[in-house]
Amino acid sequence: MVIALLKTLWQGLLGFVFYYPLFMSYLWMIGAALFYWRHERKDGPYYLPNALPDTPPVSILIPCFNEGDNAEETISHALATDYPDFEVIAINDGSKDNTAEVLDRLAAKYDRLRVVHLAQNQGKAMALQAGSLLAKNEILICIDGDALLDKHAAHWMVRHFVQDPEVAAVTGNPRIRNRSTLLGRVQVGEFSSIVGMIKRAQRSFGRLFTVSGVITAFRKSAVHQVGYWSADMLTEDIDITWKLQRDGWDVRFEPNALVWILMPETLKGLWKQRLRWAMGGAQVLLKNLDVIRHPSQNHLWPLMLELCLSLFWSYVMLLLVIIWLGGLLLPAGWLPVVGSPLIPQWSGVILGATCLLQFAVSKWLDSHYDKGLGRNYYWMIWYPLVFWVINIGSTIVAFPKVLLRGEGKRARWVSPDRGIRA
Repeated sequence: MVIALLKTLWQGLLGFVFYYPLFMSYLWMIGAALFYWRHERKDGPYYLPNALPDTPPVSILIPCFNEGDNAEETISHALATDYPDFEVIAINDGSKDNTAEVLDRLAAKYDRLRVVHLAQNQGKAMALQAGSLLAKNEILICIDGDALLDKHAAHWMVRHFVQDPEVAAVTGNPRIRNRSTLLGRVQVGEFSSIVGMIKRAQRSFGRLFTVSGVITAFRKSAVHQVGYWSADMLTEDIDITWKLQRDGWDVRFEPNALVWILMPETLKGLWKQRLRWAMGGAQVLLKNLDVIRHPSQNHLWPLMLELCLSLFWSYVMLLLVIIWLGGLLLPAGWLPVVGSPLIPQWSGVILGATCLLQFAVSKWLDSHYDKGLGRNYYWMIWYPLVFWVINIGSTIVAFPKVLLRGEGKRARWVSPDRGIRA
């Protein structure tokens, strides 16, 4: 009886490892296709936004920490925004390089630009809060200090606030601009397949798991109502998304709102970034697990279920790897026989083929905003071999690190790997 139960459980785990990512991949593709049919196909080109009945003024917030090499380019693009009435606020969060000098020089040159200097590094959440408290306008467009905002992005995001007073945030469509290495080229496809496609699917079926911290517009009164960004969260963008949606606000995705960003192009930089993302996700899971006790917030239950299942799947994969390695070292019969989870077999080939299909669909969707994206498809064959391992590994490591980290510790800036610049 017990042995039969264990065998059933074992077969269930093996089936879960195979069918869960397969099911989610097709669910994302279907959801993204629905989003395109309902919303995107009706829009014109991103560089020709429709006229709005009202154009409320906006404030563009740019928190900066050690952005001396990037600040001028970032602010120049923000100041080139094609929108009737806006201001730009750069928040120097206690930078140790020449960011302060660069920002002061630019502020003396441009009337639309205001600069705030924080005496000490407080972290991105506090920098955003400082900027929002100084902003003159109700709509805040927040971008990173190394991001290049498309001049039409404000127009596309503002339309959601004009159309619906319940919209608290609109996140845009980040595109990779450094593509000089294999890691950079693969991330171009990843941001379409994983970031853009999942956001489309989540909006089709319910709510967003997270906005993109590199480009999101907020309604200031909504952010104030939920207590601003949390200073102790490693990914303040995931946290603010959940805070707003738990408070009853709507959060949307606008694919026409583009921003060009820099991403890591070394394995060390990529690992650090993915580990921070995974730790942020784990923090949000622990903080919001009580959502299942609130029927009024059942619209967030699918997101919580997906988060829990993804975490469980990663640990099951770890278990299979351990059993596979143990089977190589121990006498036959001591452990169940499993094939290598790291070397593709028939199930791995099916998952790999599905992954490439997902890339193909997502690249077609984002080719409306990023010309020549299809030429990048060749590099996607490397994604399952490298990024799956890194993402699974970071998820496994993140959860115990978050448990050991405890609550209330301030999340401060780190200097990220921003790739190889030409």
